[in-house]
Formats: sequence, C-alpha cells, structure tokens
Amino acid sequence: MPAGGPTGGHVLREAIRDRRRGVVTASLLGMGHQTGEALVPVVVGVIIDEAVAKGSSGTLVRLLILLAVIFLVLSTCYRVGARITEAAGEQATHQLRLDLGARVLDPRGGADTGRLPGALTSIATNDARRVGAAVTALSYGASAIAALAVSSVALLRISVPLGLLVLLGIPPLLWLGHRISGPLERRSETEQERAAHASGVAADLVMGLRVLKGMGAEPAAVSRYRRTSQESLSAALRAARSRAGHEGAVLALTGVFIALIALVGAYLAMRGAISVGELVAAVGLAQFLLGPFQLLTYVNAELAQGRASARRIAEVLAAPAAVEPGGAVLPEPVAGRLRLRGVTLGALRGVDLDLAPGSLTGVVTSDPAAAHDLLRCLAREADPAEGVIELDGVPLTGPAPDDLRRAVLVAPHDADLFETSLLDNVRGGADMDAAAVEPALTASAADDVARLLPDGVDTVLAERGRSLSGGQRQRVALARALAADRPVLVLHDPTTAVDTVTESRIAARLREARRGRTTVLVTTSPALLAVTDRVVVLDGGTVTATGRHAELVAGDADYRAAVLA
Repeated sequence: MPAGGPTGGHVLREAIRDRRRGVVTASLLGMGHQTGEALVPVVVGVIIDEAVAKGSSGTLVRLLILLAVIFLVLSTCYRVGARITEAAGEQATHQLRLDLGARVLDPRGGADTGRLPGALTSIATNDARRVGAAVTALSYGASAIAALAVSSVALLRISVPLGLLVLLGIPPLLWLGHRISGPLERRSETEQERAAHASGVAADLVMGLRVLKGMGAEPAAVSRYRRTSQESLSAALRAARSRAGHEGAVLALTGVFIALIALVGAYLAMRGAISVGELVAAVGLAQFLLGPFQLLTYVNAELAQGRASARRIAEVLAAPAAVEPGGAVLPEPVAGRLRLRGVTLGALRGVDLDLAPGSLTGVVTSDPAAAHDLLRCLAREADPAEGVIELDGVPLTGPAPDDLRRAVLVAPHDADLFETSLLDNVRGGADMDAAAVEPALTASAADDVARLLPDGVDTVLAERGRSLSGGQRQRVALARALAADRPVLVLHDPTTAVDTVTESRIAARLREARRGRTTVLVTTSPALLAVTDRVVVLDGGTVTATGRHAELVAGDADYRAAVLA
C-alpha cells in the first residue's frame, strides 16, 4: 500500500488481485465461448465448400456434428464463466464494503470528517458496486480480445490481406476507444460525488424531520434538497450523455471497420482469390466482430466508471485518523481521576479542572459548542489544540483509543437505539442477562418503559427506537450507559425529554447507581445538578465558577438564569 494510504489505482488493483483466481478462470471460459462463436462462420464456410458444393452427405453429417459440439462447448463455457465472473464481482463489492465499514468504525476516527452519513452510505453502495462491475468486466474484455485474435487468425488463413486488415486495424480502434472514455470517467466521478451529496442531505433531513417541523422550516429544507437533487440530476445526465456519446462513437468506428472488411472480402471473391465458402466465412466473421467490439465498448465504460469510483473509495480509506495512540497503558484498575490543564479546542479556552475518583460532577454551560467540544475531548474524538487531559496521571493521548473508551464512556445527547430488543439495546453486546441489567433499568426508570411494552425487555424496537417516545428513548439510552459500568461516565443532557417527576426519580437513583465511580453530568437540569458533589460553570470557554448547586443558585445570578430559566 502507498505510504500516504491507498490510491484509486491501488483499490482497483487490489480488488482484481483478491479475485484473480475467479477472474482468470472466467476469462479462460469466456475465451472458450468467444473462440467457439468465431469458429461457427468458419465451419459454415467449410460446409459450403466441402459438403454442399461437392454434394458429400458424409462430410455434411460430420461437419454438422462438429458444429453441434462447438455450440455445446461455447454454451457451457458461457454459462459457467458468467456465473464465476458475476460471483467475483459481487465478492469484490462485498470486500470493499467490509473495508469501508472497518475504516468508518476505526476507533481512531477521521473517515467521516467533512462527509455526511448518507455520502458514506453512497460510497459503500454505489461506488463499491461500480468497482465490482469493473472486476466483472475484465473477464469479458479478455474473452473479446480472444475473439478478435481467433477471428484474425481465421481471416489470415482465408486471405492474408483480410487478416492483416484486422490485425492492423484493431490496435488503433482500441486506442481510440480508450481516448474517448476520458470524458466519461471524469463525468462519472462528478456524478457519483453529486449523488452521494444528495443522499447525505436526504438522510440528514430525514433524521431532523421532527426538528424541522417544530421550527416550521420545511420550505427551506425542501428548497435545499430540491437544489441538491437538481445538481445530482444534472451530473447524472451529463454522465449519461457522455456514455451514450462514447458508445455511439465506438460503434460508428467499428461499423465502418467491419463494413471495410466485408467490402475487401467481396472484392477478393469477385477476383477469385477466395471461394464462396470462404467469402461466407469472412462476412460471417466480419458480422461476428461487432459483438467483441461492443463488448470492449462496455468494458471500457465500466473500467472508466470503476476507476472514478475507486478514487472515491480510496479517499475514505486514506482519510487521516482524527487521533493516534501514543503507546501508553492505563493503570489497572482505573481509579477515575480526571485532570484538565489549559485545555483549548474550538469553543474551549484554557479549561482547568480536577475531578476526584468516585465524584459526581455537574458541568453547566450556556454555549452548546463548548459542551460539544468538551465531550469530544473526553471521548478522544479530537485532541486538544493546547493543554492536556489526564486519566489517573496518564495523558489521554497515550493509550489506544479503544482501550481508553473501555475506561471512559461518553454518552451523547442524541444516542441512537437499534432495531433489536430493549434488552439487547441496554446490554450493548455484552454478555449480560436481564437480571444483570436490572439495576441500570431501575436507575434510569427504563423499567417503567419495559413494563409498558408487550413483551417487556424482549420487545423488539423499531429502527432508531422510533416505536418509543423521546423520553422513553432517552431512558433506554441512559440505561445502556449505566449498564456498561465504566470507571468514568460522561452524560450529556440525559433527561431533556423526560417529565419532571421521572427526572427527579432518575436523579435520586443515579448517585447510588454510580457510587464509587467517576461521573460527569453536562447538563442544566436542576434536578440532576442538585445531587452532584460539585458544579463547574463554563462561560466563554473557561471555568468561571465552582461550588455546590444550592450555593451557586443562591449566589450567582448568571447560574440561576442558566439552570432555572
């Protein structure tokens, strides 16, 4: 792999190399099929000269049996070869999707930087499919070249001028076909970029549909998508016109070339240089050549689109990681002491903070950007531009990201649920039964949610938990975070959609559920802040006040405005 990450050419070559056995086998079978197709007009010509013209019924029977055997071989080669080559293409597509999935899910992050989720989905589906189609096209290209070679040899045996005409004419035609495919490759890449962007915008709008309706912003959203969709349509039409022009130009060139072969063959027959049977064979071969040329046109177009898609896949695979491990190891067990010194990132400006092991700390900020950047730092989705964050004296930049996240869990405000049972959503892949997650269900008041469902904790939720209300989804997500039982847990606004009575019950249970482990609540909820050991106030991206919730409410007007408004 290149030092800077895979390139488009590398992606395409690897896809072919990984399926080389299937591609080679299918190519050989395709060559057998095309060779048989090329031999058919040759055998028909021999039948005319050796059986019909001479009136030999025995020769006619033998040649007809030979023709039947050729048809049997070529049909068998085609059926088996097509099955193998299609399987190779699908396997290449599947492997690329696995590679893309592994890169997107890499704990170091970075693959989604600057890309909407829908755009990544488009790359993993449409672009991977086009690279797989390019792998499929290779065996067809090999069989077409074999057909041209066999036809050239057959025409050379019939007439040296005809054979030379084909041999000397094919290379320029192939070169012209490659040159004509240039615009198609460029426009295909633009088409895929616009389609991916449109897919990303659509997914983004669907995810935020409730918010858009609440704000009355549907017209603006529709206008945005209409504009994006129109750009995608225009790019697709340009690519379609380019493909049509490419195919039309190549077919015109090959049509002129085949007509020239037929005219030369007719001229030689009139001169007596070739027999009637040889003329029939030559004309048949000239007509047959249209198939391999059309096949090469298809292969050229598929390779052009495959190269464009391979470059887009390579951009994701080669995306720089957001964070890198430093080789340090966290102590065992993790006590949970967090220390921030001069942390600066985005909206954060030199944050200093010390959290004792087992403490329950509230963080209040009126700036959503500051809360977002703090969560990114603690989850190590990004490293501070300045300053350091330490866990038990070890900088967070030291351990591998996945090792760190086994010690520190940051539960975002918009945590998603999956289309599986409530129990599976709460245990999150861990080997726990219903009894093991019961404390987490109780502490988050998600046990009430389970009692309302037809099959209790075994009820299968809809995609993204849409079969639940907003408050119910929050409680299940909170139960999942608590069930993970990490040494350090950071919760961001875990009860914004929960009614006040339930929120008070969760606040009372949360402290007991997290006793002895470090917990950070990034929230403005008075009920949650009231049970914390200490509250830290961030204003202007830096710490401006600390103290107990009751003390801050009594003595800080800005704090009162933030949490009691």
